[in-house]
Amino acid sequence: MLQKTFASAMLAALLVTVAPASAVDTSPFEIDAIASLTGSGAFIGQGEQDTLRRVEDSVNRTGGIHGRPIHFVVYDDQTNPQLSVQLMSQILAKKAAVVIGPTITPTCLAVMPFVQDKIVQYCGSPGIHPPRGSYSFSSTIGTPDLFRAFVQFFRERGLTNLAMLVPSDAVGQDADANMKYALSLPENKNVDVVAHEYMNNTDLSVAAQIAKIKNAKPQALIAWTVGTPTGTVLRAMTDAGFDVPVATSNANMTYAAMKQWAGFLPKEFDFPGVPYLAGLAGSAQQQIALRSFFEEMKLEGARPDFQTGLFWDPAMLIVTAFRTLGTNATPQQIRDHIEKVHDFAGISGVYDFRDGSQRGLSQKDVIIMRWDVTKGTWVAASSFGGAQPRR
Repeated sequence: MLQKTFASAMLAALLVTVAPASAVDTSPFEIDAIASLTGSGAFIGQGEQDTLRRVEDSVNRTGGIHGRPIHFVVYDDQTNPQLSVQLMSQILAKKAAVVIGPTITPTCLAVMPFVQDKIVQYCGSPGIHPPRGSYSFSSTIGTPDLFRAFVQFFRERGLTNLAMLVPSDAVGQDADANMKYALSLPENKNVDVVAHEYMNNTDLSVAAQIAKIKNAKPQALIAWTVGTPTGTVLRAMTDAGFDVPVATSNANMTYAAMKQWAGFLPKEFDFPGVPYLAGLAGSAQQQIALRSFFEEMKLEGARPDFQTGLFWDPAMLIVTAFRTLGTNATPQQIRDHIEKVHDFAGISGVYDFRDGSQRGLSQKDVIIMRWDVTKGTWVAASSFGGAQPRR
């Protein structure tokens, strides 16, 4: 009996010795994203998809997440809020912890009610303002800070009579609220909006609106439009012989758009830019982040514009969260991790989420940039925050 027991113990030990070690999981770790790859927002969504592919390559060259390569699964919502909701439902059914996107304000707003505490959403638009502590985040610098920077930029140049032309949708409503807030600040007490007009994104002409604005004799125009409507505004200004500095959304900062509008660009065309386009960094850590981004762009022979970098920082923040917490991290763990970030050096600035803004960036990260026709690119026209450059 003793011999039998000893033999059984030896057999068990042998089996343990020769049993294969647990295999390391090397399968791709998928991260879901919703982008407007087609439809009216395609010129933004295509750039976002390209950015995610570049992040994917960069992360995988540096070990992925705990040895697993990453892969961004990008769903096309066709710039349709209803389809955005359907895609979000599919992603929620997968029990995914994170979704990057959608692309623009209306599609982001459409999916936000479904986020709750079920998934972390990192919207691609600066035009949404998630509640403090929520599971939704908004990329790049928020529109309230963009408008404050623009007003400061014009005010310090003595351009205090401004005009506005915005779409009659959620984007326009957001612009109105942000301008009202900017003008309520004590330093802007001498700034006035002398003309305020609206348009539909489907309008083929805004000649009537431009005529009214021109008659008010503003010193600059804020045309807070995106894509095709911006071209409609610029064409109407040219036809009316109306040429004042024009400020517009950074969503228009694409080389394709500049080429398309080349025949009717204003003499001064201003945008709320970001460090990676201006080639400026506020810290040594940010210089490292910029170098990594530009090296990745160079490897692929790509020329950076606003859209090519828009999803870079959000994707890197998400990857960093998974690298810290592991691939089984829950939405709450990821949300809590991001909320505590206060020194993450990205290509758009140094992030600090402790203010509850759900975006980590502010007016201090804005650089007003101007399209330079001779150089065929954007150049810095202000210091950080929209202030006039120091002489």
